[in-house]
Amino acid sequence: MAEEKVTKNPVQSAERIFQVAEMLAEHGEMGLMEISAALGLHKSTVHRLLMSLVYMGYAKQDAETQKYMLSYKIVSMAGKILDRMDILKVAKPYMERLSDLSGETVHLVQREENNILYIYKIEAKVGTIRMVSHVGMVHPMYCSGVGKAIMATLPEKEVKQIWNESIIEKKTEHTITDYEEMKKVLAEVRECGYALDDEENEQGVRCIAASLRDYHNEVRYAFSISGPVSRMTRERVEELSVDVKKVQEELSRELGGFR
Repeated sequence: MAEEKVTKNPVQSAERIFQVAEMLAEHGEMGLMEISAALGLHKSTVHRLLMSLVYMGYAKQDAETQKYMLSYKIVSMAGKILDRMDILKVAKPYMERLSDLSGETVHLVQREENNILYIYKIEAKVGTIRMVSHVGMVHPMYCSGVGKAIMATLPEKEVKQIWNESIIEKKTEHTITDYEEMKKVLAEVRECGYALDDEENEQGVRCIAASLRDYHNEVRYAFSISGPVSRMTRERVEELSVDVKKVQEELSRELGGFR
């Protein structure tokens, strides 16, 4: 028999203890009376709930102010959950959405030191042009939209290191091989919120890309929409940027790290 949908918390004490925890998470240090007033619960009830949280190690009390605060045990627990998160399982629905919206090739990559590694790809639904990219391919960061999307989030010292340790070569006539020009491009990426590969890796192919921030507040992943310049016009790139930035925000938030 199917399980009935729960419309009311069957354990009221569990609901209340999480209300207290959520209150402390939102407001920081709070006194017993503050919490009691905010939740509309009797102070004796709130005191028991706080003592339970303290006993289990999820909260602590400041000896001087007598105020309560959450401990880092909750952060540790959340970190363990996020560490087991399967990026592909989480990201695939978002990549499929972009594929359906654009009809173009969609990539998901992760950073591997000075390079990017392609970990997921959806082929274009229109046309016959196939990108040279494939899952498992390793590519320099400096000449790809996804690579520049990641580089734009890094401090200049790290960007310079990546540049110096990469073999900078002109893959097409549009490839950026001057570091000062790259710095200007990365500044533009930070300003507009997305990066472009403007025929810099493959002649005739243009892509729009964005980075993803995780719960460590680090950027390890990026994604892109790629297509022939005949379809990926400047106007269309601008239109797609709305969807790209929306996915960036939603997916980063699900990964635990959107600013």
